[in-house]
Amino acid sequence: MEATILKWHKQPGDHVKMDETVLEIATDKVDTEVPSTAQGIIEQILYNVNDVVPVGSVIAKIKTEVEEAISHKPQPTSHRQQETEQENSEYSKEEVGTVSPSNATSNYKPQTNNSNGRFYSPLVLNIAASEGVSMTELETIPGTGNEGRVTKKDILQYVSRRKVSGYKQRSKNEEVMVVPVNRVEQTSDPQPITSYSGNVEIIEMDRMRKLIAEHMVRSKHTSAHVTSFTEADVTNIVMWREKVKKEFEKREGTKITFTPLFIETVVHCIKKFPLINSSVEGDRILVKKDINIGMATALPNGNLIVPIIKHADQLNLVGLTKQVNGLADNARNGRLRPDDTQGGTFTLTNVGTFGSLMGTPIINQPQVAVLAVGAIKKRPVVVETPHGDSIAIRHMMYLSLSYDHRIIDGSLGATFLTSVANELENFNPHRDF
Repeated sequence: MEATILKWHKQPGDHVKMDETVLEIATDKVDTEVPSTAQGIIEQILYNVNDVVPVGSVIAKIKTEVEEAISHKPQPTSHRQQETEQENSEYSKEEVGTVSPSNATSNYKPQTNNSNGRFYSPLVLNIAASEGVSMTELETIPGTGNEGRVTKKDILQYVSRRKVSGYKQRSKNEEVMVVPVNRVEQTSDPQPITSYSGNVEIIEMDRMRKLIAEHMVRSKHTSAHVTSFTEADVTNIVMWREKVKKEFEKREGTKITFTPLFIETVVHCIKKFPLINSSVEGDRILVKKDINIGMATALPNGNLIVPIIKHADQLNLVGLTKQVNGLADNARNGRLRPDDTQGGTFTLTNVGTFGSLMGTPIINQPQVAVLAVGAIKKRPVVVETPHGDSIAIRHMMYLSLSYDHRIIDGSLGATFLTSVANELENFNPHRDF
């Protein structure tokens, strides 16, 4: 939905080639470079570093040779354009406030019409912002310009009268943030200073941690979380992997871990219970035909990211292994693309990697279920055989499934989880890879 500008590699006046990196952006925890879509000269940069920009917005203008040729031709100017340009040239002589795109409220974003269809020039909006005139107040000002629009003279007269009367109208829920030119560096209200007793270290959240926090809280507010637990005897998987891992790495050039084996099992079970692979949109349930498995990956700085294995049902074990290892390596080295974290339909998180026996994972919106696998531990368990029960040392693992109780009831959640455990326990120890 939006991206944060991290760094501009080019400035106005710089020459840029086609596909040359112009800037770096961050989208949903992934940093990426944006190449130029044309060759020419950077004419204008419309957003600053750290501005949050909606997807699809124009962020810069590049002057090409074609544009230069066209610019030499005389262009007709409308009456409205002439009036606006005249106002801009007159008012630019004065020192006025301007609103930073990153700090201004939506009331003062550049726009030509409000909800009532009334036109406001950028200059009028600029003056209104600098003088603290809300959009509600702006709509009440009589306009003397073309088609009844508010002119520079109208807004200045209104501001003058308001200063004399000492009247300032502002709705309850409206906040106007103004940045006077060369006067105020900090636009937001100062946060209240909190005193802490004892020996305390204060750490500011980085951008990714803020995104994770917002995503997790939103998930809890969106889905009715329920978590079911089971355990599985994964001795056959452990023994098989130990037997083939050297040959696998020699033949395929990559190591085989437990994660692709778990994903393979999850894919088989999703095909049996397709409602697990869905999302909720209002009162509708969207069952996804594509099976795109997200795998939670811990980064070196302690943050978490979830790269997606697209069309996991179309990959064999070798393909899954290469996808898992490739995405995990790219995540840890900051080489993920924005598309690598989009489109997931189900998530697997291996909490056992760090020694946890089990966990209660939070659903990765807009998905409706997430599976956590715990650490594999040797334990004495009762083994049933045709000749009677016995106690044996087996490799055991806990599994936990958090699911959205709005559409997945306990019966489906538990049945799916049990199916995953049964497939893991019935793994064929004589299979090839």
